[in-house]
Amino acid sequence: MSRLNRTDRPYDIVLFGATGFAGALTSRYLAEHGPEGLRWAVAGRDKAKLERLRESLPGGERVGVLRADVADPESVRELARHARVVATTVGPYVRYGEELVAACADSGTDYVDLCGEAEFVDLMYVRHDARARETGARLVHAAGFDSVPHDLGAYFTVRQLPEGVPLTVDAFVTASAMFSGGTFASALGQLAHRRRVRAAARDRARYEPRLMGRRALAPTGTPRYAGEVGAWALPLPTIDPQIVRRSAKSLERYGPDFRYRHYAAVRRLPVAAAGVAGVAALAAAAQVPAARSWLSSRLSPGEGPSPEKRARSWFSVRFVGEGGGRRVYTEVSGGDPGYDETAKMLAESALCLAFDSVPPTSGQVTTAVAMGDALTSRLQRAGIVFRVAARR
Repeated sequence: MSRLNRTDRPYDIVLFGATGFAGALTSRYLAEHGPEGLRWAVAGRDKAKLERLRESLPGGERVGVLRADVADPESVRELARHARVVATTVGPYVRYGEELVAACADSGTDYVDLCGEAEFVDLMYVRHDARARETGARLVHAAGFDSVPHDLGAYFTVRQLPEGVPLTVDAFVTASAMFSGGTFASALGQLAHRRRVRAAARDRARYEPRLMGRRALAPTGTPRYAGEVGAWALPLPTIDPQIVRRSAKSLERYGPDFRYRHYAAVRRLPVAAAGVAGVAALAAAAQVPAARSWLSSRLSPGEGPSPEKRARSWFSVRFVGEGGGRRVYTEVSGGDPGYDETAKMLAESALCLAFDSVPPTSGQVTTAVAMGDALTSRLQRAGIVFRVAARR
């Protein structure tokens, strides 16, 4: 790894997509919680909107404004050259994201996003991981609710268990929240293009180095009643298990043989059955262009829940870890997962990459691999709970 010199860059952090729903929340979080002397800027296509956003922020006169558009690759490369860390909320990433990843990989700029799109993450690994390793850039995807609570929660759980033995971790997710038009558009895109998603995963598998002497698996579980948490467990078809598995492949602390399973936890059987049927119906509808267009129109990108709705929202991820004759129950929990806590996670991830003492990594890495304990500590100080509920 040969990290390019970034000390003379004008900004510690640049937030791309700052005027969108998630971007505006992240901007306010950075303005209210960034350290004294933070050099940062907001960026996007519309300079007038950016300037209005800046005027609305506490201390906004100290915030820079950069115009950049993914349709203008040079403007994106210029943005990357101005920052030590770039955080982006501009999705769907498979449509709008690659120019910025490429620019950061080429200029040695750390990159962090909210992407939960498995296809995009796999394509970026194949196309840009090697260059990022050459320049020292860290490319960190899924730094919001996808997948920080699950990735760092599994990491937190593993650290409560014995070292050097086979380990298993099961995660059970519950939440009360709604999600924005941008999130919904990304989910529909992934459901509509499952063949492309599988092709990207196969392509990545050909490039990734094989794990020697260790094993890390994230199989899709089957619906079951999980007595350990007193709920019906439904496998969640999200990117989170893949992210946890990649952390486990990279870190020996996960032991010689690691298995992770990822579920939604539902108390009542009729609700569980309806959830399975609903996901199946949405997946089927996403295959039909007219139905997909109608669904997309129900909630446009840029829209999101009201402050009152977000204030009532919450999430909890319970983990059951086993190994070496020990069992541990842990939990990661917080407020509104789709937006308030996601903005917090993205902002704290960018601050962590910019300022904290973290492992010397590069290339495409997960939050646990890139930031681990440092990011966990930041999020705990910011109000997200990581706790050990019980040991046996």
